[in-house]
Amino acid sequence: MKKFCQSCGMPLDKDPEGGAKNSDGSVSELYCSYCYQNGEFTQPDFTAKEMQAFCKEKMIEEGFWKPIAWLFTLGIPKLGRWKNK
Repeated sequence: MKKFCQSCGMPLDKDPEGGAKNSDGSVSELYCSYCYQNGEFTQPDFTAKEMQAFCKEKMIEEGFWKPIAWLFTLGIPKLGRWKNK
């Protein structure tokens, strides 16, 4: 089963660093290295809507078509980091 970052939704197998690192140096099974480093979120004050906008912009910069970037970021508010906020 494919795992996705519980902050931005990126497939964890696409993480160029092989996954985020927890504070003890172990690999996080929940977050990618773009969202989480050394046991902390890289954007700790982001809301789910801000993460959606940030991810859409990055995807468009990477060459994704705008409607596809929008579609891929729709589920962000339902991910683990944002569920209870």
